[in-house]
Amino acid sequence: MRALVVVGVLVLFALVFITVAVARDSQRGGVTAEECPVGWPLADLTLREPDKVKINVYNATAKPRLASSVADDFRNRKFQVEKAGNDPLKKSIDGIAVLRYGPRAVGGAHLLKAYFLNNATAEFDPTRTDDVVDVVIGNSFQQLATTTEVNQSLTDIGSAQLPPNTCPDPNAKD
Repeated sequence: MRALVVVGVLVLFALVFITVAVARDSQRGGVTAEECPVGWPLADLTLREPDKVKINVYNATAKPRLASSVADDFRNRKFQVEKAGNDPLKKSIDGIAVLRYGPRAVGGAHLLKAYFLNNATAEFDPTRTDDVVDVVIGNSFQQLATTTEVNQSLTDIGSAQLPPNTCPDPNAKD
């Protein structure tokens, strides 16, 4: 009889836990592509392997050849480096890095945040149409995270989130 009471209490706790989890689910009520308001871009949230992520590496510091050096580090980590050079916007960045990207590169930018231990500033441009992330290195940059640090950072920051005024892309593929 006592075992039956214990099982009943455990079942009750499980039901309460499930109810609370469903009620607090942050993805509930999200907009699907079919419900997407006109003009909102479809965002690709897919977290890809580095060899499937295209990047440009730009230097926004006074340190010569920094973009080339960091681009080589990213190549060694299997990223597809398209360009390396000085920041075309010619801005000086005091922080570690800025990630500039559009809707087709949301998942790639999310992965790249982990290489900066979530200390890179995100600059989302909803009008950008390519799938490339611009990695702009700032004055506080020292080095990219190790593989272990990247994995831990990805665990800490969770999955990619939809930027404001975007909808998930149902056609996004690995």
